[in-house]
Amino acid sequence: MDELLEKVRKFRDDRDWDKFHSPKNLSMALMVEAAELAEHFQWLTEKESRELTGEKLDMVKDEIGDVLIYLVNLADKLNLDPVRAAHDKIIKNNKKYPV
Repeated sequence: MDELLEKVRKFRDDRDWDKFHSPKNLSMALMVEAAELAEHFQWLTEKESRELTGEKLDMVKDEIGDVLIYLVNLADKLNLDPVRAAHDKIIKNNKKYPV
């Protein structure tokens, strides 16, 4: 995750985009990218959604990358470790939804 964070920061800083990266803007951009990801599955059957190939799978891969990049940017802006946040949430979910 550290290597990804450094690449995301470098990309942002090389373009002087940090001035646009408020938590508000990043959270909205994250929602847009998540919607673009969902759009690839819209109208597919359950079976079709599990069997993506070729160009469609490549497009989904790109959107997943966009979602992760915005999430990493947002977590960085808020000084949060997204991996730690996920681990902590799993612990909470285990308590909330016991087996």
